[in-house]
Amino acid sequence: MPAVTVAAASRRSAWIVLALAVLSVVGVFLLPTPEPAAPESSTGLPSSYQSVRVEQLRAGLPGSDVQPAVVVYSRTDGGPLSAAELATLRDRGPALARLAEGGQVPPPEVGPDRTVAIVAVPLSTAGEDTGIADRVAALREAAAADLPAGVRVQVTGGPAFTADLTAVFDGADNRLLLVTVAVVALLLLVTYRSPVLWLVPLIVVAATEQVTLRLVDLVLPVFGLAADGSTTGIVSVLVFGATTDYALLLIARYREELRGREDRYDAMRHALRRTAEAILASGFTVVLAVLTLLLATVELNRSLAVGAAVGILAAMASGLLVLPAALVLLGRGLFWPLVPRVGSTGGEGRLWGRLGSAVARRPLLVGLGATAALLALAAAGLTARTGLSQTEQFRVKPEAVLGAQTLATSFPAGSTQPTVVTTAPAAQAEVVRAASTVPGVVSAVPGARGADVAEVRVVLSPEPGTAESDRAVRGLREAVAGVPGADAAVGGPVAATLDVKDAYARDVRVILPLILLLVAVVLVLLLRSLVAPLLLVLTVVLSFGAAFGAGWLIFTGPLGVPALDSSVLLLSFLFLIALGVDYNIFLVTRAREDAGRLGTAGGMLAALRVTGGVITSAGILLAAVFAVLGVLPLITLTQIGVIVCVGVLLDTLLVRTVLVPSLVFLLGDRFWWPGRPHRAAPEPVAEPAPAGAA
Repeated sequence: MPAVTVAAASRRSAWIVLALAVLSVVGVFLLPTPEPAAPESSTGLPSSYQSVRVEQLRAGLPGSDVQPAVVVYSRTDGGPLSAAELATLRDRGPALARLAEGGQVPPPEVGPDRTVAIVAVPLSTAGEDTGIADRVAALREAAAADLPAGVRVQVTGGPAFTADLTAVFDGADNRLLLVTVAVVALLLLVTYRSPVLWLVPLIVVAATEQVTLRLVDLVLPVFGLAADGSTTGIVSVLVFGATTDYALLLIARYREELRGREDRYDAMRHALRRTAEAILASGFTVVLAVLTLLLATVELNRSLAVGAAVGILAAMASGLLVLPAALVLLGRGLFWPLVPRVGSTGGEGRLWGRLGSAVARRPLLVGLGATAALLALAAAGLTARTGLSQTEQFRVKPEAVLGAQTLATSFPAGSTQPTVVTTAPAAQAEVVRAASTVPGVVSAVPGARGADVAEVRVVLSPEPGTAESDRAVRGLREAVAGVPGADAAVGGPVAATLDVKDAYARDVRVILPLILLLVAVVLVLLLRSLVAPLLLVLTVVLSFGAAFGAGWLIFTGPLGVPALDSSVLLLSFLFLIALGVDYNIFLVTRAREDAGRLGTAGGMLAALRVTGGVITSAGILLAAVFAVLGVLPLITLTQIGVIVCVGVLLDTLLVRTVLVPSLVFLLGDRFWWPGRPHRAAPEPVAEPAPAGAA
């Protein structure tokens, strides 16, 4: 394939490739950054959802950009507030009013047991998140000034949650980058046992990640899409993992070819010829899989689709063009002290050869044992619960969460973020009466009123985001929909959370089968077989089920998280199916290549020997990179990272090592039906010794 091997054809062409790569990188960073696209709505949902319609209708009402920040006072010992302490809190009203929109705040409202007092301070939510954060910070400073001894204050509510979410992502990108680089550097150093070699792929990988993030900034506005910190974090980790995997596969085959060829350019040309098919098939499988997210309802997932696709394309370009050029220019000495010389042998495949032989002796027993282990783990996921409450979203609880928890000890938990019902003005009173009859509704009062729309503000008793809260919102929607002429819709943050959950449930039903179909089609085209693709897809589905179950055990055990976020099933399935198939592609394409001269069983044994080390290294590295998502502040990202990490390890150490080989040994040539193993043309060189990254 001339388009790929040109990078390694000669010293001149290698220098040209590197020069073009540098110029491309500089050009990307010199391009002007387009104006970021405005999100479809605060949740990224379309207007077909009630919460978005409410958001749009309220935009024309007076005070639509004002939300209450709730100042929560309590004693540090949990006891009741004294009369003197309450009097001091009432005297603080003017200091808070100076920061309130409209210049007025109500007196403190005291809970039934006098342990908590709250003050609702209306704040403007107009402008950037940083402006909201500044207003919340000023309120917190004013509320905390000159408090009586033993009294604490916490500011919660919608503006405070927005401010704290912004704050926890401050510097998160840098932390993610530093930790990821450190993890990749350590694993590359251990893999290659060379003081120099690990630097080359690390530099290429890090540069690819930075270029990808820049390209995402340039491309997303073109499609009218917006991104947030979680989107860029996932894209960053994906690019690091994929580019490093491709580098490990290429370098292992290049080292193998160097043991049989004197000319390093010739060795690289043959290494590319043997690995390009697997890398391209792997990369385009991931690209097609992530592009299924373009069908997602939530806008951020469509942004992730574009960003991830751009990142994988950049990873393939780096792995097949830039990295080969850099490697051949630096020569054999790059591998010092384990320099591959012509005629030398490598001992990296012995362990995997012995393991393959053990599987070949009892393939049925080994295959059944591996399947049983995966099914046992998958069974644990059957009890998984979806839906994190508002206070369970953060890995480290910020003040807004702690304040909401304190408030909930004496007031309805829904007081922090009231639910909003929009209605025709003439039906406002009737909607108030209908809403008041719904179980879980504490109060329903008339709100702002315009010429065409009016609102009703509803406080729910359950904590936002819980199953009880979801039932209350559904009941409220059913009740107000029955008011004649009201054209009522239920929105606000609590209802929006339910709509996002429903959107993800719809996306799971639509996108998951499509991902499996696309992966199967790619495997059919790659392997020219029907049996092998079906079995490989089944193994990665089984691996995902096991990872999901194991992840659920980890969340409810050591991590103490009671539920999964609604986005976790879709995103973890996407990445695990796409990335899990990668290792099967690397193994099976090599097995098919060697089966042409050794037979199907011999080809699989040879493939295990020569790819065992590199695939294991790649899997461990990818698992570690996804685990790095845990440094980001949201439980959602931690959950995705844990499930993908466990799944990649299962794919690498059990599915690819034991289950897939056992199927091949059991079926023999029928594994390739209706095709036949590829017959490779003999090459005028000695057979290379087994090689792979340790």
